[in-house]
Amino acid sequence: MEGDDDGPNEAQDSDFPTVERSRLQEMLSLLGLETYQAQKLSLQDSLQISSDSMKNWAPHAPKDLPWSFLRKLQALNAEARNTTMVLDAPPDARPVEKESQVEEETIYWDTADDISADIYSFSELPTPDTPVNPLDLLCALLLSSDSFLQQEIVLKMSLCQFALPLVLPDPENHYHTFLLWAMRGTVRTWGSQPPRAVGSFREDSVVLSRAPAFAFVRMEVSSNSKSQLLNAVLSPGHRQRDCFWHRDLNLGTNPREIADGLVEISWFLPSGREDLDIFPEPVAFLNLRGDIGSHWLQFKLLTEISSAVFILTDNVSKKEYKLLYSMKGSATKYYFILSPYRGKRNTNLRFLNRLIPVLRMDHSHVLVKVSSTDSAGFVRRVRAIVAHVARSPCRRVSVEDMANAARKLGLRVDEDCAECQRAKGRMEQITRKIKDSDAYRRDELRLQGDPWRKAAQVEKELCQVQWAGDPPEKYRAELRHRLLELRMQQNGHDPAWGLQEFISGISSPSPGEKQYFLRWMEWGLARAAQPRPRPSPETTLTLRPKHCGAVDFGEPLWPEPLGVEHFLREMGQFYEAESCLVEAGKLPAGQRRFAHFPGLALELLLRGLPLELIDGNTLSTPLRWVTGLLKELHVRLERRSRLVVLSALGVPGTGKSTLLNTMFGLRFATGRGRGPRGAFMQLLTVAESFSQDLGCDHILVIDSGGLIGGVLTEAGERFEQEASLATLIMGLSNVTVVSLAETRDIPPAILHAFLRLEKTGHMPNYQFVYQSLHDASAPGSKPRERKQLLAQPRDASRAAVQMEGQGGGIRTLAGLAFCDPEKQHVWHIPGLWHGVPPMAAVSLGYSEAIFELKRCLLENIRNGLSNQNKNVQQLIELVRRL
Repeated sequence: MEGDDDGPNEAQDSDFPTVERSRLQEMLSLLGLETYQAQKLSLQDSLQISSDSMKNWAPHAPKDLPWSFLRKLQALNAEARNTTMVLDAPPDARPVEKESQVEEETIYWDTADDISADIYSFSELPTPDTPVNPLDLLCALLLSSDSFLQQEIVLKMSLCQFALPLVLPDPENHYHTFLLWAMRGTVRTWGSQPPRAVGSFREDSVVLSRAPAFAFVRMEVSSNSKSQLLNAVLSPGHRQRDCFWHRDLNLGTNPREIADGLVEISWFLPSGREDLDIFPEPVAFLNLRGDIGSHWLQFKLLTEISSAVFILTDNVSKKEYKLLYSMKGSATKYYFILSPYRGKRNTNLRFLNRLIPVLRMDHSHVLVKVSSTDSAGFVRRVRAIVAHVARSPCRRVSVEDMANAARKLGLRVDEDCAECQRAKGRMEQITRKIKDSDAYRRDELRLQGDPWRKAAQVEKELCQVQWAGDPPEKYRAELRHRLLELRMQQNGHDPAWGLQEFISGISSPSPGEKQYFLRWMEWGLARAAQPRPRPSPETTLTLRPKHCGAVDFGEPLWPEPLGVEHFLREMGQFYEAESCLVEAGKLPAGQRRFAHFPGLALELLLRGLPLELIDGNTLSTPLRWVTGLLKELHVRLERRSRLVVLSALGVPGTGKSTLLNTMFGLRFATGRGRGPRGAFMQLLTVAESFSQDLGCDHILVIDSGGLIGGVLTEAGERFEQEASLATLIMGLSNVTVVSLAETRDIPPAILHAFLRLEKTGHMPNYQFVYQSLHDASAPGSKPRERKQLLAQPRDASRAAVQMEGQGGGIRTLAGLAFCDPEKQHVWHIPGLWHGVPPMAAVSLGYSEAIFELKRCLLENIRNGLSNQNKNVQQLIELVRRL
């Protein structure tokens, strides 16, 4: 074929533009993604609730594969990379009595490192009834997704411990893209020895943390699989980890068509335990798909960012020798892994002897692996090389550093688009002024803190006297006057400069720039000066299981970090104060300055940002602000305004936010002691084709966050507030999930809410979820039976029942009229992790159990087992009444 003898160079990708262009277009067409080239697939598109959300289904055609992959990835399913297509037989070939008979064909992610997948291999493209290589599926899906869906895909792949795409090839337009933005949201936690020392755990973005990097590449043909070798290096003991998919996991997969040139990255992250850690510090591993001769630009990048490069090959030809000779003077260390009995041994030795002085190698840099080589011993040798290089003075790089190197080589970096950079600049202007978060809240977000706390207290007293029956009018007038004074004080302030900049950022006419700004603000505020949490490592880990057993729910509240919700809370207080004055006739409606604030906040809700329903600091609801938001929602949704409200309650640390995120792909803050304390809501759209069947157009999901404690507090004051808020959330809900962990007792405030709602007859459909906090692979306590969970209450629950004035003896939860222990109300969810974090993967049992719970919840909504569905206007009235 013409061009076979040409030396690799950076322009070689354009040698066959016509063939490559048609291959990409045909692949996109095959997968049903061609319509998403002009208007990219969005995160909101992927999160819609449809009839498929209730099916544990296998795709029937290649067009189903992208959606199947996204659903499994959203559920953190460890088998997301293994896709099964169920191909229907032709009608004339299908016997009448066996119409449901189908043929199964399994598709696996192929990372085969043989020459059949090379750029010069022009095999037939897959057809609708043949497998699609899943690496092609991943590349096609990323090329068809907007920046925010790409980021979500990478984040979920990271949680599943899959290798992440770092350089995305585009064979049609020849713009290989470095995925810096896509990785920006991925945060990892790791430990150092000794494991229980203060500060021994560190959490950081993978984009910012520096580590030595080691690249594994193939030159022409190699009998050894790079990916299999990498997995063995990353796997401790006998537990195999398949971060990188490789050919030996399944044979017969189609060659790659568009994925050659893909660069993947994965990290080893230590747990702080010497008996488990392969390396004592984080180490990055990079894997180039395809031959370096065909992807010289990517190989050049790897040589500039890696501490060492391992080249797997059977032959060192004259052409490859010349290319490697051009790397003369590189500071990178090079190692060859050969299988000489398959190749030309004497030729290899001749070229290697010439390369040794050029690449500053010695004979220890040449490793030989043949079929008779002890695999375990060979892996130990590779690990020893990696450990030796990492211990010595070597290059340590972050993903940001890698992106800078990519720019210099001419690769496109996804984060360099104008919208993203403008949003970043605005964020930096705001966060540059934050030196101390507490001082910033006090000086710049002035309407929060004491002013809002005092106003909230007066409003609670007003509410109480209205229900007290014939309260003295003088006292009621005094309360109204006090509230008006407080609101006038708030309204006398102007928004601070930082809040004005924030409002400008979320007012951008460009939806993309608005989303970029919000993401930048989340990360920028997370890195700004924050209050110091308790020194226990348990409070600093994202999705980290508690190995110590039961959680102490009587601990004091954690310091609340500064976040986007504080800026929105300040906007809410300006709106509340102004609305209060308008209602009292103290301000003409035509002079309002902040009436548009709910509309701005609603845009963020529709874009997937959680909005605060209950302020966790004051334990109160900004009623005017929330109703203003819901009114805007009612106007926006128009004819599609039928709502179901689904809530999750439980004490912090029981995994309820992770459960909701895994179930529906939401973005509630996770990790005890890390997120805001308030209750937050997110909106899910039901596909129009499914809304009639489900009986609603949208699902409003409420996460109780850190509102609910596990004990009765002093004088019962906070408990009464928690119980009232639990009653509010459950009273608004059609469906409630109560998350429990390592205890058979219902949190007192939640039990109190059940008792209150039982009196009103407004009882949501409920599911109790017991979540194990143990490693799924380790022996833990056996799941409690339903009758045990609903049986004998502890002292706190007895006190809750007594405070509600039940009298006549202590009633158990099972004794309540609404609770039938024989029905499926109690779920046992296995441990989140399989293994020890941070290298543990999400357990398959957890993912499957979450899917079954999701299916049950949707079935209950569809079958009308929940409270009567409501429209937005009815929800507004319900909020006011409750």
